Amino acid sequence: MLSVGWLVRSLTADSSYSGLLVVAAGGLNTLPVLIFGPWGGVLGDRLDRKKVVTVIQAFMAAIAISFAVLIQSGHVEWWHAYIYVLLGGICWSISLPQRQALVANTVPRESVVNAYASNVVTITGTRIFGPLFGGVLITVLGFTWNFALEASFYVLTVIALLPMKTPYSTSSDSARSGSPLANLKEGISYIWKGERVILNLIVLGLIPNVILHPVWFMLPVFTVDVLHRNADVGGYLLAVTGLGGLIAALMIASMGFTFRKPLILFGSILVSSVAVILFAQAQWLAAAVLLIGVMSFAQTTFRTVSGTQIQLLVPDHLRSRVTSLELYSQGFLILTSLLFGWFVDLTTVVIAIMTVGGLGLVMGTVGIFTLPRVRRLV
Repeated sequence: MLSVGWLVRSLTADSSYSGLLVVAAGGLNTLPVLIFGPWGGVLGDRLDRKKVVTVIQAFMAAIAISFAVLIQSGHVEWWHAYIYVLLGGICWSISLPQRQALVANTVPRESVVNAYASNVVTITGTRIFGPLFGGVLITVLGFTWNFALEASFYVLTVIALLPMKTPYSTSSDSARSGSPLANLKEGISYIWKGERVILNLIVLGLIPNVILHPVWFMLPVFTVDVLHRNADVGGYLLAVTGLGGLIAALMIASMGFTFRKPLILFGSILVSSVAVILFAQAQWLAAAVLLIGVMSFAQTTFRTVSGTQIQLLVPDHLRSRVTSLELYSQGFLILTSLLFGWFVDLTTVVIAIMTVGGLGLVMGTVGIFTLPRVRRLV
């Protein structure tokens, strides 16, 4: 995300639509979820989840090294980055439901909360070191090495998956014998008629996943226009989003849920929204670092608690399908990214970020009164 954002920024620096193109490049990664995400869930319930993820990671390694070669050749254009992001988004939308379902397949039910949060630790941890060193690499060596390193990490993921065991997965003849369309309908019916609280959690998740998340894609523009810094500082800011998330995930992994789930879910959205509003006003780097860290802490807390609750509610033979439907809303991130990117060019990045935070605050408050099933969670 860091590399693509800065690459598009550098290739479109003279364009009056640079802000829109940079923000859209980040949001474009989630667009394939709208088409491929639900079918990826069906695939995960019909086939061996570990094998599906392994094949996809190997394919992404090939795509990443090919893009690195293209950049090194000197013929790269900004729309090449968009194609790369789309391909990555297709693979991500298919593999992510599998990866989350595999967490519950590796541990007994009583350990799911800790295991799910521990998995989030690895995601947020890499978000610290990737941007931290990636920004420096861009400044010192250019973009090629970042994508070459990305390819090597995909290869390492494949190697790590090979010895993985899934003793708590259960097979279902209905998932394998029925048609893919029937499988998809079964998953939709489950959250619509069975566990409606899952649908409530998905709706509430629109706020951090679709409304607030575009702030991350605005960081290159904010770094240049407000903080007057370069890609290395942009990397530090994105790394702090990983640090905030890492702290939240470690707390949940070690202590579990210390407060009632409704308080955590609604509170994290409100805190994240306020942090975004204050971040827009941050003229000093130290203040920006602190506030973007608070935002990430709150967002990761929400996603971990909501994701864990859904994994505990759903039976294993529906796990990938329901998880893919949970993630489906993230496909709309491209729409809000385009909207806010256009708003950046129309006004300023400060006004755009404040607007994002204000919307999150209003929607989170409305959710408290309109989502009773979430309020009743224990």
